[in-house]
Amino acid sequence: MIPGAAKFLRNRLNLASFVVVLLYLATAVGIEAYSIYCSHRKITPVYERGNINERFQPPSRQHWFGTDYLGRDVFLRAAAGTSTAIKVGLIASFITVFLGVSLGVLGGYAGGVVDDIVVWINSTFAAMPSLLFVLAFALLVSKGFLCPPLEKAFGALCTLFNTEPGMMAVYLGIGITGWVGLCQVVRAETFKLREAGYVQAARVSGLRDGSIILRHIVPNLFHLVIIFFTIRFAGAVMTEVIVSYLGLGVQQVPSWGTMIADGQERLWQGIWWEVGGATLFMFFLVLSLNLLGDALRDHLDPRLST
Repeated sequence: MIPGAAKFLRNRLNLASFVVVLLYLATAVGIEAYSIYCSHRKITPVYERGNINERFQPPSRQHWFGTDYLGRDVFLRAAAGTSTAIKVGLIASFITVFLGVSLGVLGGYAGGVVDDIVVWINSTFAAMPSLLFVLAFALLVSKGFLCPPLEKAFGALCTLFNTEPGMMAVYLGIGITGWVGLCQVVRAETFKLREAGYVQAARVSGLRDGSIILRHIVPNLFHLVIIFFTIRFAGAVMTEVIVSYLGLGVQQVPSWGTMIADGQERLWQGIWWEVGGATLFMFFLVLSLNLLGDALRDHLDPRLST
């Protein structure tokens, strides 16, 4: 629990953002459990069922967001797309935080040659166009260009996370390229923390460097991790939508990106509800995450809370 959580949630906008994010998380968990159940029981999920005779129906009481070109309920498919968005946000953000904190603390605490290597790696990844890297990585994996051992290991990873190769590539691609900003902030903060009195006292008392980092350095960086994780989560969701829109992400399960790509061809015919439904679900999640991230930054950053 974040420090002063009760005070933080007394703000109505903060509370509303927090509740919306929790609703999305609960929906994603439910959809994921339901899809695994359907997969094991060989049942077609309700969001994949359609009636070709009911295609392109406008929003109504029976179909809140209308139906798509196969007669499938757009609201159910947009809700099911929540699972894809939350998974990519969580997995990619965890990878990003792990790499950013690990390298930032390593460079900031060790200094010298180790820090030079970390700065070089950081600068190299900062120079990469992240979206192009993610697209290239997704294309490499989804089109079967991996060598057999890597393809087998990748398949096992996809089974573990109940996802398909294209999406697993997106998770890893976003995580591998998204840590640069966090690493820079953590490295700079670690430089200051390693000179703090309590860190010097721990070093004089004979405590090992690994213990000092875990007990005294990382806990004092936790507010940065929470803030970055929340903001990066929203960025990962947006990136997944773009990649899936371009046809290189998710293929077998609902995604807001694929829904927008499918629906855009019929916008000129006045069939707007598939694009509208996916956009609406994406909008509220990203907006809530950004508001929550800004609020957490104001609440947790000592320089802003004074």
